[in-house]
Amino acid sequence: MTSAVPLSRSERAPAAAVRSVTILGATGSIGASTIDLIRRNRGRFRVEAVTAARNAGALAQLARDLNAGFAAVADPACYDELKSALAGSGIAAGAGENAVVEAAQRPADWVMGAITGAAGLKPTLAAAERGAVVALANKETLVCAGDLFMRRAGAAGATVLPVDSEHNAIFQALSAGTRENVHRIVLTASGGPFRTWGMDEIRAATPEQALRHPNWSMGPKVTIDSATLMNKGLEIIEAHHLFDLPADMIDVFVHPQSIVHGMVEYRDGSMVAQLGPTDMRVPIAHCLAWPDRIDAATRLDFARLENLTFEAPDPVRFPALRLARLALETGAGAPTVLNAANEIAVGEFLDRRIGFTGIPALVEGTIEAASARGLLTAPPDVEAALAIDHTARSLARELVPQIALKAS
Repeated sequence: MTSAVPLSRSERAPAAAVRSVTILGATGSIGASTIDLIRRNRGRFRVEAVTAARNAGALAQLARDLNAGFAAVADPACYDELKSALAGSGIAAGAGENAVVEAAQRPADWVMGAITGAAGLKPTLAAAERGAVVALANKETLVCAGDLFMRRAGAAGATVLPVDSEHNAIFQALSAGTRENVHRIVLTASGGPFRTWGMDEIRAATPEQALRHPNWSMGPKVTIDSATLMNKGLEIIEAHHLFDLPADMIDVFVHPQSIVHGMVEYRDGSMVAQLGPTDMRVPIAHCLAWPDRIDAATRLDFARLENLTFEAPDPVRFPALRLARLALETGAGAPTVLNAANEIAVGEFLDRRIGFTGIPALVEGTIEAASARGLLTAPPDVEAALAIDHTARSLARELVPQIALKAS
């Protein structure tokens, strides 16, 4: 397992009295949960910088409320609005990709990497390369360029803390033993809204139905990924990089109650599980205060738990898991293509240009097209990873009419 993810308590540095924090993706759901925790623990944290994609008004208000030093929007067209909204506050404003990277490079002890999609790769890597503690909520950073990211993070002495509830659970459970004694890890999946649906029902699923997650409140992209189980496929790839484990040591089980978030099985048969409520503030709080702990925003009520059940995922109704494992086994640029194609496919589904089963079909078709064109090379740097990502998106868009026609 990579040194960028520390597992031993003896390796942990003492927590600072006041931790300076930068939030990349402050206006999203993960950003909102992080800010809620900061507000609940005002004496513990100081906000250095905040960023957003284009919601300049909301970002400016957050920057003022949190007394941040710098605020940046990724969309250059939103600069004037942001600058105007921050006038007289003393808070510096920036816009564009370089400004978001600048936010990541500012001297914060701890950086939340919560920018959705491949757009989060450059700024999150920038934070890691200056040796910060990076709380990673962006799956795509590791899926697009996992080897590159973890290698550079390790070289810079950065600490990478997993924010995803499943990986955070594994991170905590791994403290129960040594790396050599790990037999396997288990990521759990809720099964999404279509867990019990038949194939014909799934084919006819609408965006509204797919967005009704039974347990979690998340953004639309992650919610659709949960419905296809692609989120779990991406998490397999993420776990491979975070914990330096081969694919055959990473299992997935559907756990509809979403109470057990992850488990580690040791060679002696012992299995250590992390349990918690369906509230992202719990894993965020763990990362925000690490290696210390802060008071929970919510707690698990055992008296209301009727049962905990587990089942194997169905590869026929949910082929995304197979595609993700195939991409991980293929390696090189295949995971980058998988992620890019999936982002396009989810958008096409939400815009009603393809059906629900068209999402994995478009992903598979894009991987096949990329392979046929010799595009699955390993990215040596961020620019190469983003180039593969860009090409894969173009291939996926070209295949949309074909996928839509097959479903009609």
